[in-house]
Amino acid sequence: MTAAFTFPGQGSQAVGMGKAFADAFPAAKAVFDEVDSALNEKLTGIIWDGPAETLQLTENAQPALMAVSLATMRVLEAEAGISLARDAAFVAGHSLGEYSALAAAGSLSVTDAARLLRTRGLAMQKAVPVGVGAMAALLGLDYETAVAVAEEAAQGEVCHAANDNGGGQVVVSGNKAAVERALEIAKTKGAKRAMLLPVSAPFHCSLMQPAADVMAEALAKVTINKPAVPLVSNVLAAPISDPDEIRRRLVEQVTGTVRWRECVSYMAGQGVTRFLEVGSGKVLSGLVKRIAEGAVGVAVGGPNDIAAAKDALAAAHSA
Repeated sequence: MTAAFTFPGQGSQAVGMGKAFADAFPAAKAVFDEVDSALNEKLTGIIWDGPAETLQLTENAQPALMAVSLATMRVLEAEAGISLARDAAFVAGHSLGEYSALAAAGSLSVTDAARLLRTRGLAMQKAVPVGVGAMAALLGLDYETAVAVAEEAAQGEVCHAANDNGGGQVVVSGNKAAVERALEIAKTKGAKRAMLLPVSAPFHCSLMQPAADVMAEALAKVTINKPAVPLVSNVLAAPISDPDEIRRRLVEQVTGTVRWRECVSYMAGQGVTRFLEVGSGKVLSGLVKRIAEGAVGVAVGGPNDIAAAKDALAAAHSA
C-alpha cells in the first residue's frame, strides 16, 4: 500500500467547512451531531455560521477541525468504499490533527477526541497569559539554521523551533521578546521572510508545560485502542501503534516540535506516493509537493473531491 491519510491542524479552519458534506450525507451529519452532543453545545453553529473570530478561538478550532476531518472520513468510507485499514499504510496529523488521525483509525472515539481537543484548546490558551508569548514563521531557512536562530534569540528566555513544516518553512515559538529577536536574526541568516503569526498562544514550546500536565491527566482517563494502521507521530517522525506510547507521545506533543517534514519524508521513504488530506483546507497537500519529490497531495474537503480521492487511491495501489 502506498497511500497515507493526513489530517490538518489549526489554521486550516474556515467558516462553512464541512457543511456541504453534512447537507448531502447522513454519515457526515452523524459525526457533527456526535461532536455537539459530546461538548453539550452547538459547535456546528459556530463551524457553519461563524463568526470567524469565535471559530478561531483555540478551544473551538481544535474540536471543529477534528469534526470536519472525521465527517469527511465517514463520507469516504460510506460513499467511496474506502477502508483505512485496507487502503492506507499510515495516518498522520499536524498537531491537533493527530487526534483526528487516531479517531479515523479507530484508536479514539469521536466523543473522546472532541472532549480531549476542547480540553487541549482551553489548556493551551490558559498556559500563557495573552501577550507574553508569540509565534513566528521563518521562510527560506533550513531546519538546522532555524534552530540555531532560536537558540541565539533565546537569551535566557524561551525560543524553540515549534513546527518544521518543510519547504523551508519553520515556525518558532516562545516568549514574545525572544521571538521578536528571532525575526531580526533570521533576516541576517538569509530568511526570505520572517513574520509574527496571528496566534493567541506560543504553541509547541516549554511554556506549554501546564497544558501538557492537563493533557496527561485527561488522556489517562480515556480508552485508546491500537489504531487500524500506524500513526506517524509528530514528535518522533516514526510510526507508533501501542496505546500506551500513543498516550505518552500526545502529552509530549504539546511542548514538542511538530516534525512534519520528517514525518512526510519517512512515509515517502516507505513507498507512500499519494497523501490524502482529509478535512478542511489544502495546507498539507501543498507541503507534500515541497517535501517529497514525486509524491502527490490530494485535498478532500467537499463532495466534489470524492472522485479525486478514489482516483488517487487507485493510482497508489497500481504504482
